[in-house]
Formats: sequence, C-alpha cells, structure tokens
Amino acid sequence: MPFSLFNFIFCLMQKRERDNYIKKEQPMTEKNRESKTDTQKEPFWKEALLFVRDMAVCMAIVLVIANYVIRPVQVIGSSMYPTLEDKEFGFSNLIGLRTDGVERFDIVVIYVDPKEKYLVKRVVGMPGETISYSGGKLYINGEEMAEDFLDAEYRASFGVDFMEDMAPVTLGEDEYFCLGDNRPHSSDSRVYGPFKREQLRSKGVLVVFPFNKMGIHTW
Repeated sequence: MPFSLFNFIFCLMQKRERDNYIKKEQPMTEKNRESKTDTQKEPFWKEALLFVRDMAVCMAIVLVIANYVIRPVQVIGSSMYPTLEDKEFGFSNLIGLRTDGVERFDIVVIYVDPKEKYLVKRVVGMPGETISYSGGKLYINGEEMAEDFLDAEYRASFGVDFMEDMAPVTLGEDEYFCLGDNRPHSSDSRVYGPFKREQLRSKGVLVVFPFNKMGIHTW
C-alpha cells in the first residue's frame, strides 16, 4: 500500500511541476503578467492546503482500492514453488473473493492471527468435506481427485515423498484445508489445521515483478 501511495503523490507533484513549467513558458502578455502577479500574491498557506487536499484524496483512493478491490502481496519463501517463487510481488483479488467466493484449487491469501502474518496457499478441501492423502493421491469424500495444477516434473523428482499419507480430516461448515504446492517444504493446514473463512482475505495472485514472471494465477 505505501508503494502505491507514493506513486500517487509523485504523479501529483509531477503534474504540478508541469503546470508551473507551462505557465513559465507562456508569452509574457499583459494578461499573463497580471495573472503571474496574482499568483505570486497567493499566500503560502493556500498552497499548503492544496497539497494536503491532494494527499488526502490520494490516500482515500489507495485505501478504497487496498480494502475493496485488490491488495498488494509478496511471496515469502518457497512453499508455493514452482507456481509462485520467493520474493515475487503482485496483487491479490479482494472483490473477487467477496463476489464469487472460494472454489477448490484457488490460490488464497490467508491471515494467521497468532503469528500475525499472511500465507499464500491453495485451497484443497472445502467446507463439510473429508479429505485424505494415500500414495501421494488426493481423496475427497473417499473419491480420488486429480491435482493437475502441480508441476509433474517437480513432483516426480521427490517420488513418493512429495506428499506423505494423511489420515482423513473432516472439515467443519466454515473450514478450508489449504496446502502449498511445494508439499515437502510448506507449513500449511498440516501444521495450522483448517482455516476459517474469515481468515481467507483475498484470492488469486497477479504477479507483476519480476517482469519475466508476470502472469495471473487463479484470479
């Protein structure tokens, strides 16, 4: 959010500088001379109030966007590798979570209150379902379900150790089972337990940096 706010303020300052430059370049007619004299007489406090107003408008716009439309997100660690990599920066979808809800295999941003941190994981189990793993395969309510989003080559490099067997876990009506795509190196619902709906803050990730990784993941 601070990054976006500084951008807004910087753009406003540039605009003001351009306007001042244009005024300086205008031919010095009698009308312009009078206008310049009037401008020079403007008190400092008036300029300060205009600047404060511009900043307030910028902050209001940023707050609305960051709380209701999209939120900045940075990937920390390798738990979602190779789908998302460490230090990738982008935005996550707030309004989509509110309007469309959560679907299986969506990537979500989760707030973990005791740790006061955010996690980026993938939804595997939905409310009311029983989820388990056996032989590296996902079972939902006893039925096998493919995980085609996982990188086949990376998964095969671990063999049977990619995902350990997991006894059946039955989710409550407001619980989601979320895992990192990099199963051997992810602290997720296997550590924290199922996540409540209120902990899911946004979904999907639009990577904007680094530029060669730019792309949308389950927006």
